Amino acid sequence: MRKKDDVCEVYCFDEEKVAIRKADLERQKTLPVAQIFKALADDTRIKVAYVLSKEDELCVCDVANIVGCTTATASHHLRLLKNQGLAKYRKEGKLVFYSLDDDHVRQLIELAFIHSMEVK
Repeated sequence: MRKKDDVCEVYCFDEEKVAIRKADLERQKTLPVAQIFKALADDTRIKVAYVLSKEDELCVCDVANIVGCTTATASHHLRLLKNQGLAKYRKEGKLVFYSLDDDHVRQLIELAFIHSMEVK
């Protein structure tokens, strides 16, 4: 049997540290954060979010062509990002333009891509 180096060999914890962090965690709303990461966990959606992070806005057809999918697929993913509060849209005539909802979303996506280049 192989010994696992990434698991504590004894059970003990810092009661003060645990109490502080536990109280902090209980004040947070974790479900909306989990939903953000769930929305970005799809390969096509992260591609869509990435291209939106590099432009002020793109129409659905632009996104479809950049990502390499149909306009129906792009529209589906853009709508999901919008419903999760990550993107917004505006309609101009027969065209629909999407952009990221705010700079926090842009930063989150950019940091994820930067981190992915650092991971072994």
